[in-house]
Amino acid sequence: MSASGGSRAIIAAFLANMGIAIAKFAAWAISGSASMLAEAVHSVADSGNQLLLLLGGRRARRAADREHPFGYGRERYVYAFVVSIILFSIGGVFSIYEGVNKLTDPHMLTAWWIPVGVLVIAIVLESFSLRTAVRESNHVRLPSQSWVSFVRHSKAPELPVVLLEDVGALLGLCFALFGVGMTVITGNPVFDAIGTLMIGVLLVAIAVVLGIETKSLLVGEGANEADHDAIVAAIESGPEVERIIHIKTLYLGPDELLVAAKLGFVSDRLLREVAVDIDVIEARVRAAVPIAKVLYLEPDIYRPELEGARPATDTIVLKSAD
Repeated sequence: MSASGGSRAIIAAFLANMGIAIAKFAAWAISGSASMLAEAVHSVADSGNQLLLLLGGRRARRAADREHPFGYGRERYVYAFVVSIILFSIGGVFSIYEGVNKLTDPHMLTAWWIPVGVLVIAIVLESFSLRTAVRESNHVRLPSQSWVSFVRHSKAPELPVVLLEDVGALLGLCFALFGVGMTVITGNPVFDAIGTLMIGVLLVAIAVVLGIETKSLLVGEGANEADHDAIVAAIESGPEVERIIHIKTLYLGPDELLVAAKLGFVSDRLLREVAVDIDVIEARVRAAVPIAKVLYLEPDIYRPELEGARPATDTIVLKSAD
């Protein structure tokens, strides 16, 4: 994901949510609709989330230092995880609380046409925000990749987060419109409470999905299958190495991949020749997978008699680095 593309989607969502939040609070104050209050709080939470994503992207660009020698790229995952917590607590749990409160103490709406008008306008604005997120996501989404796969497997958290927030916002607006509309049609304020509860359950579900996917990135994920295969092919495509003894990868950030491998060389190679070979292999790997920016390749002598005795979790000794 390009930083500019992600930032455009985040800024578009932030501007839409801030304007909508103000309108929703005004509509709630006039009509007393619990659905409008839940949606207003939802928009405020989303606006704060977008600011957090922008802050995370900015902090992740800091240069590596002694305390963090691999840089700060994974801060983007931290802020995305915080976003999921905020969406769960402030958005989802608050909406459920308001829905339950409205069920126990129902009251009719006043000036119902105001929240209906605000909701219709908000749906239009959120649609534009979602369109921006979809357009920016299409720049990095594979042609055959489904949207579910994109959200689940994207290593850059910003676009999936904004996509889920925008989809959740549109569905939440439809639920709120359902609650307000059915309350006006039937004269039964319970529908307003039901719409609020639907918004809360939706936000909790989205927050759980975001939390699970972001947690996996925080714990540490290796290269996807395509990149892993491309790295292996780049190493094995030349005559330098007899075989790859083992290889491990790890995302240091959405745009930076660490590759550590033990490579079996011919036993009669001189050290200076092996050093040159490693440089050539590194160049091939970076050409094949540009995000493989940190490479640690350990030369070794391949000994087939030790293959069966080698433990499955062989420790990688990182000796030579570029």
